[in-house]
Order: sequence, then C-alpha cells, then structure tokens
Amino acid sequence: MPRFTDKAWSPYLAGALIGLLQIPAFLFLGTALGASSSFVTVGASLAEFLDPGIRGIRYAAAHLDGAKNWWQVALVAGIALGAFASSRLSGAVRRGVAPVWRRATGLGPIGRFAMAFAAGFVMLLGARIADGCTSGHGLSGMAQLSLGSFAAVVAMFAGGILTATLFFRPVR
Repeated sequence: MPRFTDKAWSPYLAGALIGLLQIPAFLFLGTALGASSSFVTVGASLAEFLDPGIRGIRYAAAHLDGAKNWWQVALVAGIALGAFASSRLSGAVRRGVAPVWRRATGLGPIGRFAMAFAAGFVMLLGARIADGCTSGHGLSGMAQLSLGSFAAVVAMFAGGILTATLFFRPVR
C-alpha cells in the first residue's frame, strides 16, 4: 500500500481507486465523474451573484442548483488540494522552469504560466463543446461503454501525442 510520502503511486492502484469513485457517484448522486461542468457551476453562481437574471438562461440555470453540480466542484477542489498536499508530503515540489521547456519555447516562468492559462482555457472550452472533459469521457464514458467517449479518448490521445511530438522535437 502506498504511503502519502511516496514520490509516486502505482498508476494501476491510483486508476482503480479513481474508478471506484464512480460507484458512490452513481449510487448517491446519479451522476458520473467529470470536472468541466464544475467551472460552469462556479461561473454561473458568480454571474448570479451579479445578475440574478442568469437563471433565465437554461444552460446556466441547469448548473446552479443540486448536489450533482456541487459534487463536481468538490471533486475539482479535492484534486487541486490533493495534488498540493501530495507535493508537500512527498517532497516532490518543482521550482523554476524545466530546461526542456525553456529550450522548446524560449519562455521563462511568466510565459510558461501565461501559456498554461491560455491552453487551459482552450481545453476547457473544447471540453464544454464536447459535452465532457478528459475525466468525464475517459473515466465515466468509457465505464459506461459509450462509443462517443471511446472516440473522444482516442482523439485526445492522438492530439496529445502529436502535440508532444511537435513541441518537444529535438532542437538543432
């Protein structure tokens, strides 16, 4: 059994534990694991604070109330807090910019964070257009044997492999 101070856990064990989270999600909330809709819940809640008329928009209103929506927000917050705690407990805290990043982009830490923010925004936009994120399609959709999710996961891996191949090609 892994300890919290280990630098890495077995991906098989971690995957099995994440997969087991599907059971209480379906049993108690009637929903699957996913993360991208949590951003809609938070965004719609902030917008409602400024303008209660947001409830007139059906898409936003569907994400405002209910345990299903806030479960996903708690899941995302737990992921972030768990990653932070894991890095602190294991001593695997990164500092600075990786040399391969600097060589590939010529950007320093500020450029790295700006690019990560922009990429995250584009990825979240794509997830909402696709009606699900990598965790939603990869974990939940595939667990339900959804053909659309299988196609989405193949496309995500192909895009990731292509991007990594182009981005981290040897610099001459």
